[in-house]
Amino acid sequence: MDRLPIHVSLLTYPQRERWDAFVQSCPQATFFHLSAWQDILEDVFDHRTFYLYAERAGDIVAVLPLAEIRSRLFGHALTSLPFCVYGGIAADVDAGPEVLHELEAKAETLARALGVNHLEYRNVQPRHETWPRQELYVTFRKEILPDVEANMLAIPRKQRAMVRKGIKSGLVGEIDANVDRFFALYADNVLRHGTPALSKKFFQRLKDTFGEACEVLTVTSPEGKPLSSVLSFYFRDEVLPYYAGDDVAARDLAANDFKYWDLMRRACERGCKVFDYGRSKVGTGPYSFKKNWGFEPQPLSYEYRLYKCDSVPQNNPMNPKYRAFIALWKRLPIGVANRLGPHIVRSLG
Repeated sequence: MDRLPIHVSLLTYPQRERWDAFVQSCPQATFFHLSAWQDILEDVFDHRTFYLYAERAGDIVAVLPLAEIRSRLFGHALTSLPFCVYGGIAADVDAGPEVLHELEAKAETLARALGVNHLEYRNVQPRHETWPRQELYVTFRKEILPDVEANMLAIPRKQRAMVRKGIKSGLVGEIDANVDRFFALYADNVLRHGTPALSKKFFQRLKDTFGEACEVLTVTSPEGKPLSSVLSFYFRDEVLPYYAGDDVAARDLAANDFKYWDLMRRACERGCKVFDYGRSKVGTGPYSFKKNWGFEPQPLSYEYRLYKCDSVPQNNPMNPKYRAFIALWKRLPIGVANRLGPHIVRSLG
């Protein structure tokens, strides 16, 4: 029997409720497919967005959010999605390959019309084995067990000892109503690593937009000094620690280790079933840290259509050509770095 015709449309405000209802029910969809990201990308970063959805018989069967980044320094791209570790097409299990074809054809037509250098899909699973792919990133995901103590015992012994060190040090985890303490720790942290910071406005916008689904957990010393903080997203039965920062004193007190344990404990008590430790670059400190927790890396399939370039762009700190910039950035006063950073990082995504 022939399938009913497919119609691809651009998302408009009246259709957002339908879009988000589909995202909540679609197994392939992620937190980053929610329509609220469209306003954040447009209002905070001034990027044009193109949120495509496919319908069959009046029902949404797949979505593809896209945003255009235009930069003299870092190129011109159409991406699903900047500032999001997961993206690409999220389709109903019964949608069929023709739905994916229609959405990708529409995206390619759009990419050519915009004149971008490349089109990027931040897929979790590979879709096109022959397409150029970014091999740099992996994600770390693991089941949260129903019992708090079982989760503690599931942490490898050496890492568990670090968590217990933080507990014995009297560290305290607190849920913050705003992003003030988080941002101070985050901005100082990224400056020490030589990378520009996102704006405080962006983080507050995340908190305001997603409400209880966006949570800030800050770890303090027994005296109340903020040591480490993490901004996390909650989606369905998952928790995603997404942005983090720490004080230089955090390492000696095992504050980072305690922070992620406290988040896992809270997520367990909240009924979450998956701890998504997020994306890391292969061979970096965060990659090793997450492996020490017993998480196994899962390669991410960032796939590209190249139009005006010969290879996958490497706009990341691992690129040797940015070494001088990173060294210079580390020496900036934090006030200057926080003013300049958002203007640079908006084009990286």
